[in-house]
Amino acid sequence: MIEPPNAERLADINDASIGAFPDLVLLERTRDQPRVDDVRAATRAAVDDVLAASTLDEGAEIGLTAGSRGIHDMPTILDAAVDRLQAAGHEPFVLPAMGSHGGATAQGQLDVLESLGITEESMGCEIRSSLVVEEVGQDSMERPVYAAEDALDADGVLLANRIKLHTDFHGAVESGLSKMAVIGLGKQRGADVTHRAGLDEGLDVAIPERAGILFEETPILGGIAMYENAADRAAHIEGVPVDDITDREPELLAASEELFPRLPVADLDLLIVEEIGKNISGTGMDTNVIGRMDYLDQPEFETPNYDRIYVRGITPESHHNAIGMGLADFIHGDIVPEIDLTDTYINGVTGGEPARARLPVIAPTDEVALLLTLSSVGRGSPTDLRIGYVENTLELDRFAVSRNIAAALTDRDDIEAVEEVPLRLRDGDFVFDLFS
Repeated sequence: MIEPPNAERLADINDASIGAFPDLVLLERTRDQPRVDDVRAATRAAVDDVLAASTLDEGAEIGLTAGSRGIHDMPTILDAAVDRLQAAGHEPFVLPAMGSHGGATAQGQLDVLESLGITEESMGCEIRSSLVVEEVGQDSMERPVYAAEDALDADGVLLANRIKLHTDFHGAVESGLSKMAVIGLGKQRGADVTHRAGLDEGLDVAIPERAGILFEETPILGGIAMYENAADRAAHIEGVPVDDITDREPELLAASEELFPRLPVADLDLLIVEEIGKNISGTGMDTNVIGRMDYLDQPEFETPNYDRIYVRGITPESHHNAIGMGLADFIHGDIVPEIDLTDTYINGVTGGEPARARLPVIAPTDEVALLLTLSSVGRGSPTDLRIGYVENTLELDRFAVSRNIAAALTDRDDIEAVEEVPLRLRDGDFVFDLFS
């Protein structure tokens, strides 16, 4: 058994005093946020647009995909879609579509949905959770393309997903309807073979090719596509018939990228992340925000440049899956006993990202994390450290920075200082709560 690191010995790595580290300033950013006024009405219209392009008879069984991301408006979108399908005389059911997440078990995926507020009671319809798949075709390299048996048994399937930059690659199609078909409906087997194909030829090639096969060989009717503003609220919702997905999805991705949230500071010695989690990002924390990819053959980001990243917690919705911790340099020691390494490794290896499942340097306390940072970056004095502090990589409009860089940010019209936060510790850990 690995013994926890000795906090006193690690704290003695240099002669710096915690009192010399810069205090923080809590900041808030204001953005012009486009937003859908009525999510339910927009969803009903989206469902109608897809149904209008189909030839389904009344009473058709239609599966609605539900993923593992913590998308704020997705439970409402799914519930509204169920209502609209029922009103049209159809029999909808919810279909977990999340690859290997939830420990790659049927019950685990139900648990993930429940943690997101998606249950049979809240949706008003059945949820069919199974990892059983069938091969429906082969790609150009003769690799199998899988689809969930529950989807194949249905009369129709509606994909529902957020269009967003992917955390593993960049291309014309990233996170969205095509990925939901290939990875989500493919379950663990589909996710595994797709990521292996992606490691061979690139996910920017593998996902569109495999999605095209699924659009032809399965009863996918189309999708409910949405993208969010920087406050994680739906900025746009539309229905895309299956024949239009290939052309329309790149356009929606480009519109989504215009609203993608990033920190307004690109150079830090230390970024402190309060929590990572599967409900935050498929990689625990969004690579596009932290500026780290660490994915086979993918180029690293030129910006932002955060020399060290320190993770303090994991969200309950992750169910102890700590994927993404390997993107950090330091992790708080209190997290380590909570980690389910089996789920984390299954997710990491299936996703072709084992490096992101590695355990970082364990910091028994926040104090140790700060001292280790000082000894591993090129600052001569702790006073000069450039520090940023975020709740997670989704919530970026309320954040803290060290006082030595706050003034440059508050000169902007869209950022204001909320309060100064002295860097105080008790038993080695921060005594403040910035994000409650």
